[in-house]
Amino acid sequence: MKEYTTEFIRNVALVGHQGSGKTSLVEALLYTTGAITRMGKITEGNTVSDFDEEEKQRQLSLTTALVPIEFQDHKINLLDCPGFTDFLGEMKNAIRVCDSVLVAVDAVAGPEVGTELAWQVADEFNQPPIVIINKINRENASYSRTLEALRERFPHYKFIPVILPIGEGPAFKGVINVLTQKAYYGVGSERSEPPAEMVDEISTAHIALVEAAAEANEVLMNKYFEEQDLGFEDIRDGMRAAARDADLRTVPVFVAAGEVNIGTFPLLEAMIVYVSPPSQRRVALRAEAGEEVQFLNRPQSDEGPLAAYVFKTTFDRFIGTMNYFRLFSGSLKSGGTYWNSDKGQEERFGQLQVLRGKEQFPVPALHAGDIGACAKLAVTGTGDTISTKDKQIRLRQPVYPAPIFSVAIDPKTPQDGQKMGAILNQLSQADPTLTWRNDGNTKQVVLEGMGDIHVNVALSRSERMGVHLIPSVPKVPLKEAITKSAKAIHRHKKQSGGAGQFAEVHMRLEPIRDGEANFEFVNEVVGGAIDKSFMPSIEKGIHQVLDNGVIAGYPVVSVRAAVYDGKMHEVDSKPIAFETAGREAFKEAFNSANPVLMEPIMLVKVTVPEANMGDIISDFNTRRGRVQGMDSDAGRSVVTAYVPQAEMLRYSNDLRSMTGGRGVYTMEFSSYEVVPANIAQPIIAAFKAAHSSSEE
Repeated sequence: MKEYTTEFIRNVALVGHQGSGKTSLVEALLYTTGAITRMGKITEGNTVSDFDEEEKQRQLSLTTALVPIEFQDHKINLLDCPGFTDFLGEMKNAIRVCDSVLVAVDAVAGPEVGTELAWQVADEFNQPPIVIINKINRENASYSRTLEALRERFPHYKFIPVILPIGEGPAFKGVINVLTQKAYYGVGSERSEPPAEMVDEISTAHIALVEAAAEANEVLMNKYFEEQDLGFEDIRDGMRAAARDADLRTVPVFVAAGEVNIGTFPLLEAMIVYVSPPSQRRVALRAEAGEEVQFLNRPQSDEGPLAAYVFKTTFDRFIGTMNYFRLFSGSLKSGGTYWNSDKGQEERFGQLQVLRGKEQFPVPALHAGDIGACAKLAVTGTGDTISTKDKQIRLRQPVYPAPIFSVAIDPKTPQDGQKMGAILNQLSQADPTLTWRNDGNTKQVVLEGMGDIHVNVALSRSERMGVHLIPSVPKVPLKEAITKSAKAIHRHKKQSGGAGQFAEVHMRLEPIRDGEANFEFVNEVVGGAIDKSFMPSIEKGIHQVLDNGVIAGYPVVSVRAAVYDGKMHEVDSKPIAFETAGREAFKEAFNSANPVLMEPIMLVKVTVPEANMGDIISDFNTRRGRVQGMDSDAGRSVVTAYVPQAEMLRYSNDLRSMTGGRGVYTMEFSSYEVVPANIAQPIIAAFKAAHSSSEE
């Protein structure tokens, strides 16, 4: 593959809901340009985009695939993103490094939740969208219905048909370019006259195209008002300017049937015309919270300071690490030494690669605006910026959603246990939406992600890299607290020959209001009943209880312990005696202070089709949820509720079943609340039974 300079590069993120035909469309584009001689099929596991073994097995796109397409002396770097909502992070990273977003919409199903998510991310990065209404050859497909649904769903955008279908469903046989008013029949690039019966439809679309072009700038608008029309070049240039400017919210609409390769040639032409070259896009720098976002001073060019953003990292037990990056400024050469601005370390680059799926094309250099990869970098990971030491730059990173699904994991063998931390670090460094932690409350290692498939795929990758991890449902991080004040007196006396032990502690416990502190220790002793030197020992004894709990084995929170009196012995009082007395006094007072279990409450926001709203609310009621609000917007319903975390552990599976995969949700921690007695009592009883049997 030859080198391409900045003006001849286009970077496009192909996004859309799962099943909207993105991967098949990529196959058609590659076939049209001669890059492949036969279109692959997802069911046969031979597509360029879905080359990962896990993708072949699941017949589902799981990662973003880089697919450069050479067409008319340009290179279109197409990033084929997974449509499944579990892999939102993949889509965010891809859109972050592109200059336009091609949104595939199923002509049968219309815009779905994946369409909305893609739109939101495009808006977050100020990326202009282009729509391709795909699968127009399917039974029950409708161009007009899908276009109208898009206008209802995104009312602040102007959807301008640039390509019209000739027929729909099984009758679909070609497309019409509204600007040239020429038809493309079948899979070819030959232009011919459109059907006579479509003259009125073409005329209406042409008027809308002219008006959209005129709105691109004041000169064209004045010309349109004076002449009531625009020439071919004015329409082309005006529409190009409108489509490239995200602030104008003008969306060119195309139509195709990727699986039969109809409509792909005009789409390729359009990506060169309507997508901005990298030189016309501003480059956002990293900004801390509250700071205004700054931009590089000059347009993207080889002469600018080096700034390459790493948006994807893969691991292979044979190849090693592969980092994918977008050059936002400057150029890179194979064998060069550069600076990782995030790690503060030098990084030597080996052979630069341009990847097409799993196929690698070595290149001597990459220019500003291009996307490439390099294997076996020592310290570089996803989200890092590569620059030079004398001109260090850090580029803006996406903000990732909080995890909503978690599993507890255990190593299958001791050997797996030795490697577990390293493999979890690798997986989480490659995927910022995947995190892991040692939960101090539950004493479990917890792996968190965006859904069950997301987490299961990570576990499968770990297994392929030689580390076997066993998942299980994680324990809920409950806590113990008190609801009233209580006192206790405990005397510790031990006499078994020789030096004895004696300590007496009078302790009062009080609940601490939310937000003040988790624990406070107060010395209220006056008159020397207990020497001050023993107070640290008493507090040490209390801390032995705080971590392991009193009533159910969970950490104790929000309690103030005041020692107000006591007794000591001139000879037998020792630190260990007061440590024991303090611990036991705390337990006794805690049991008298109406102790309760506390559970985490999550703020959950669910977005579903309006028809599913009743099911969602009913389901929340069965989960002890408290619905806070219900909103409707363009056929979608948003339900907000507070729900105990214990009831949300496998919610992603249930939501998928209730909505047929058309629902999404976010979840974040809100607060801790008291566990209802009917739920708390069995937990407490089980702990006491286990505790008493272990003592026996």
